[in-house]
Amino acid sequence: MSITHLLPGRLGFGTAPLGNMFRAIPDEEAAATVAAAWDQGIRYFDTAPFYGAGLSEIRLGDVLAQHPRDDYVLSTKVGRVVLDETEDPAARDLGEKGGLFEHGRPNKMVNDYTADATLRSIEDSLKRLRTDRLDIVWVHDVAQDFYGDEWLAAYESARTGAFRVLTRLREEGVIKAWGLGVNRVEPLELTLDLDEPRPDAFLLAGRYTLLDHDRALQRLLPAAAGHDVDLVVGGPYSSGILAGGAHFEYQKAPAEIVTKVERIKALARQHSIGIKAAALQFALAHPATAAAIPGATRPSRIAEDLAALDEKIPAAFWTALREEKLISADAPVPTA
Repeated sequence: MSITHLLPGRLGFGTAPLGNMFRAIPDEEAAATVAAAWDQGIRYFDTAPFYGAGLSEIRLGDVLAQHPRDDYVLSTKVGRVVLDETEDPAARDLGEKGGLFEHGRPNKMVNDYTADATLRSIEDSLKRLRTDRLDIVWVHDVAQDFYGDEWLAAYESARTGAFRVLTRLREEGVIKAWGLGVNRVEPLELTLDLDEPRPDAFLLAGRYTLLDHDRALQRLLPAAAGHDVDLVVGGPYSSGILAGGAHFEYQKAPAEIVTKVERIKALARQHSIGIKAAALQFALAHPATAAAIPGATRPSRIAEDLAALDEKIPAAFWTALREEKLISADAPVPTA
């Protein structure tokens, strides 16, 4: 039930930004960013139909089609079907993520976790990605941030639809693994409590970071490890605030988060390290974490991520974070 044998390394590339998240990105810049990731050794790429109504998949597929399919690992998501008819991207109801892809394609997206929609979503993704197969498929966003009080209904639809289809496809060898890709821990905890079906891994964005990790640390990660279910950490920079940006949870960061980040930055400066390195290495330090997949829209960011992964961080920095209660006392930290 683990995916560590599938992943080519601990650092992958999350392509949500390539769907024109926050801004309209020129095609040339998007292609150059994917090419930079490839040229610098990244071989795991994650995408989704939701990212710009298929735009991220199209852009990623255009670059990866230039390389042998056996040379990389690819994951995408199900739960939303992209239609030919159009709508105003800025007017979509995205729950707590309103306006996130207002610069994406105008194609209408329908939330649908049924068996038929799951198969259609995979077929459509294969076309946009210009490939004949997927390695990992995540069931996308069956959580409170998109569905509010109705999230359990969406989850139940996925349990009886997408979960069963993906289990069958895994058993048939069509895909190698599946799991949930969400921004909340509750759907993952609920899934671990099921007798069946059994996922291989979870993609959890934003909930195991320097800024937010207590809930995942206390309940989710021990339970996942007990079931041999790996964690892929999405959003290790908390939507950018830990990498010099202004966003947290895909929106403008609130004052209390800005203050916390400034306190972490001050300690990072005292120990002559980069906060980006601290954020990335913290997310990867837990033994249940198989990989982290930061996103990028500029080629230079890939080199920054790789440097952050290799930067030496003194133990005194982590001690200082604990003493100032900026991270949990129980959180694993990297060893020198």
